[in-house]
Order: sequence, then structure tokens, then C-alpha cells
Amino acid sequence: MSTKTSLPTPSLTGRQRLVLTLLLGAQFMFALDFSIVTVALPAMGRELGIADGDLQWVITLFALSAAGLVLLMGRIGDYYGRKRMFLIGMVILTIASAAGGIATDPAILFGARVGQGLATAITMPAALSLLTTSFEEGPLRNKALGLNGALLSLGFAVGAVLGGVLTDVFGWRFTFFINVPVGIIILALAPFVIKDLSERIQQKLDVPGAITLTLGLLALVLGVTSVEREGWASPTTLGLLGLAIVAFVVFWNIEARSSHPLAAVTILKRPSVFLGNLGGLVTFSMESGKVFLLTIYLQRVLESSAFATGLAFGVLGAGAFTGGLVAATIINKIGAKATLVLGLGLQGLSTLSFLFLGLNAGLGFTQILVATAIGGFGHVLVIVAYTVAVTSGLPDSEQGLASGLAGQTQQVAFTIGTPIVSAIALAFTTTNFADPSTVQAILGGVHFGLIINAVIILGAAAVILAFLPSKKAVSPEPELVPAESA
Repeated sequence: MSTKTSLPTPSLTGRQRLVLTLLLGAQFMFALDFSIVTVALPAMGRELGIADGDLQWVITLFALSAAGLVLLMGRIGDYYGRKRMFLIGMVILTIASAAGGIATDPAILFGARVGQGLATAITMPAALSLLTTSFEEGPLRNKALGLNGALLSLGFAVGAVLGGVLTDVFGWRFTFFINVPVGIIILALAPFVIKDLSERIQQKLDVPGAITLTLGLLALVLGVTSVEREGWASPTTLGLLGLAIVAFVVFWNIEARSSHPLAAVTILKRPSVFLGNLGGLVTFSMESGKVFLLTIYLQRVLESSAFATGLAFGVLGAGAFTGGLVAATIINKIGAKATLVLGLGLQGLSTLSFLFLGLNAGLGFTQILVATAIGGFGHVLVIVAYTVAVTSGLPDSEQGLASGLAGQTQQVAFTIGTPIVSAIALAFTTTNFADPSTVQAILGGVHFGLIINAVIILGAAAVILAFLPSKKAVSPEPELVPAESA
């Protein structure tokens, strides 16, 4: 891959470092928001009078608004300005977080989570597009995307731990309030630091495509999240999933005929876009599903506290962060395809190792600490490699679309991963044990769910290895030294 002759030695300027800090800080906040409230759910329910069966809406409403709108918002950023969308999203996030922190009834809390999800849909593709267009394709962009992947995964892993600490020490409201000062700082600096260097697309928004895509995504997320409550064969689940399929078929036909498509089918047909997003979908969904199964193991089999459970996943965050630091170097040497396969392999094989989990608490904790660190390392390799694969070789005018696809993949995966593996584990226990509530039944369900989890990951690695075209690795990554002038 060639580099621009005007920049013989690529390096980060002072402005680029500040841009990177602001954009990565925003991405970390959104990853944190997905998981930070999970541990605090019981406390929220007790104070606001939310029934146990309705607590899941605190998570689901966030996921619905984020996953259902992220591609549309990414395309709007292409049309009307990514910096503008980034700032709008940060304003909404800050206000919604403050509203959640002062909520006095369930309706306000649920509305705040919708607002946070909307802010995620607006800001994540804008931030990723600004990131990819602020750095030339090659080592510097790979480095930026590596840090981005590390902080995304670290935010998800840290969220459970930080949520437990904030809830125990300050109360559940601080799981919302923590966003407010960070949002204010970003809003104070971003208008003067971040520049939108890409040209805006001058065309009308594809309204029919936007409606059908959003409807399909909402139906998909609602259908999958209903599996835990009603099962795969329930009329509600089947109806929603059927509606999603119909909506996606209609969406594809609209895009094929539209003169100004929301998502041109040509980009969806690119092997790097399709298979890259497949890797992202699998790594995010199966990682969240794995964390859920291990949480069940720690709390229901070993009877660990919520705080101890959060700490058990602390090393996962360390492994993920390390993976993000070295991912760009690995991609530069072996390419995005090989890195995707390597990362999925590490994640899948480390997941298989959990089949040896038993009733011994000491051995269980030790194995989780070691294997989640290895799996987290591989997980972030996949995140960075799939982002590089999806966004490389595209003009700036399509970066918002590609980034929106990548963000949509992440949000949908986070949402469907836990219900799928939970339903698989529950089906195994109810089929094979007279009393599914026994420790042996729960452990059996965890083991079976982890087997399926690993098979899906390794299967995706095989598909990518077989069908994703290889590209030459870029030149070795240069040392990132400050430029003489910022």
C-alpha cells in the first residue's frame, strides 16, 4: 500500500492526539453505558418500584434505539456533517444521562435510556467516521482503530465492575451521572479541535429505505429479546422474526432500485464489508453471551457476589486493552484477514476451555481469569481487524455508511448475544434435567451454551478463512512521535 509523498514519515500531530483522545473518550462512554447499569438494576427496581419482569427494559430500550437507528444516523452524518452529528449526539447523551440520574419514576428512567440509545446511534458512526477520515489509511489509521477497539471492549468489561462499585458506594444514580462531566468536557473542546474534512453528499435521504431498515432492526431485536421470556416457538417471537425478514427483503429491493440508496447494495456485496461484519457480529454477540454464562456460573454455581463477579472479569479488560495496543502492529504485518482468523481462533478456543469449569471455586476463578484474558485479547483483535476490513478501500463519501454498518453490527450483536445463548442453555437444562434449578443442571446448561458459543466462533473463522480475499499487509508501523508543530 502506498503512502502520500507529502508525509514520508507518518506521525501524530498534537491536534491529532487531542482529536483521538476526544473521539475515543466518547466511544468508551457509549461502550460503558451498555453494561454499567446491569449490576445496578435491582437497586433501580427497589427505589423506583419497577417489577423484576420489567427491569430488562432498562437494557432493551437502550439496545432498541441504538441498534435500530445507527445505520440511518451514520448516513445522515454523510449528508449533513459528521462533526455536527457528533456534537448533537453528545448533547443528547449528556442531557439523557442527567435525566436518568434524577429520575423519580420508571417512565423518566426508561426515557433516559432511550435517549442514551439514540445518542449512541448518532455519535458512534459519526465518531468512527471522523476517526477514519482524520487519519490516512495505513499504519496511523490502524493504530487509531486499535485504540478504539481496545477502549470499546474495555468499556464493556469495565462497565460491570464500575457499575457495582458506584452502586455500592454512591448509589445507582451515579451510573448515569458519570457521563455528565465527561460529556461537558468533550462538548467544550470538540467544536474547536475536531474538523470534518470530508465532503458532504448532496442528495435526498432515502426515507423508504430508512423506515424499512429501522422497522426490520427493531423487529429483529425485539424478537430475539423475547426468546428468554417466551421461547423460540412462541407466536410473538416467530411473528417478530418473520416481520424482520420481510422488512429486510423489502429494504433490499428498495435499495436495489433507489437512485439515492441509504445502503447501496454494491457496498453490501463487498466481501470485506460482508465478511468483516460477520466477524464483528460473531465476536460481539458471543463475547456478551459468554460473559452472561460465566456470570450465571459464578453467581448460581459458585454463589459469588455481584461485586466478586465483576472483579472476575477485570482481567478480561486487561487482555482486551493489551490486544488493542498491539492489534495495529499485527494487522500491519499479517493483514486484516489473518488477524480476524487469529482473533476468532483465540476467542473460540479459550471459550472451549471453560468446559472444564466445575464446583471448585478456586479453580473456577483461576480458569476464568486466565481464559478471559486470552479470549479478550483475541476479541479485540477481531474488533480492530473487522473495522479495518470494513472501512479500508472506500472513498470518504462512504465512510459514514461503512462506519454505520460497523456500529450497527456491534449494537445488534450486543443485543442478541445474551438471549440466544441463554435460550440455548435453558433449553438444554429443561430437556435433560428433571429439576432445572439444581446446581448440576445449571452447570450443564452453562457447559452446553459455551460449546455452541465456541462452535459459532470457530465456524465464522473458517468461513472468513475460506472466502475473504487476502490483501497485502501494509508496511511496518512507524513509531508515533509528536510532530514538531501541532
